[in-house]
Amino acid sequence: MAEIDLEIITPEKIIYKDSVDSITIPGTKGMFQVLKDHAPLMSTIEIGVITLKNNNTNTYFTTAGGTIEVLNNNVLILADSVEVTEDIDIDRAERAKTRAEENLKRKKEEEEINVVRAELALKRAINRISAKEKYI
Repeated sequence: MAEIDLEIITPEKIIYKDSVDSITIPGTKGMFQVLKDHAPLMSTIEIGVITLKNNNTNTYFTTAGGTIEVLNNNVLILADSVEVTEDIDIDRAERAKTRAEENLKRKKEEEEINVVRAELALKRAINRISAKEKYI
């Protein structure tokens, strides 16, 4: 079946380039799915999990956000970061989560901590941990 050409790119490299049956994306206003002959679309992506379905097999990627363009059964995802769920280093993600939580606690004591940055780091770490636990 695989009738959607998909390319997932980060600033560092091409992560995925192949045909798929469907793509489920964590959009800014909620999850949405792209199927064959989807209407043209441009949207932003939030921290979450991208699901690719191909021949009744699902592949999961965590993402820290980005954009998606859908046009004529071609999908381009430009992501800030993407990681195949199977490749997530759970220990590293746990350390990042702990570090972000500590930074947020210190915020109450120091004004120098960048709260937005710490909150995003915490969200990314939690996303990676929950995806690894849920899909692997």
